[in-house]
Amino acid sequence: MPDLALVYITTIDAVQALAIGRVLVAERLAACINVLPGMTSVYRWQGRIEEAQEAVLIAKTRADQVAALSARVRALHTYHLPCVVALTIADGDPEYLAWIEQESG
Repeated sequence: MPDLALVYITTIDAVQALAIGRVLVAERLAACINVLPGMTSVYRWQGRIEEAQEAVLIAKTRADQVAALSARVRALHTYHLPCVVALTIADGDPEYLAWIEQESG
């Protein structure tokens, strides 16, 4: 089984997260996405501390799809520098992990 990843993405709101997520699943860059609305971010941007309401988009995919997924997110996203961070899946239900592998590629 190839390496799998969870990709953590922040978006301006749940509408944008769903729109991006639907494209990722339709184009088989992700097997599944989850949208978590109502997240608050505190971050440093251009020398200032900022605070914003955002949504989280989590995509489940094969590790070899992360670069293409990231490029697609950048093309669809409204942020100048969107957060796209991949975390390796170390373990999980074997049948579910096989499903991620099958559906993301």
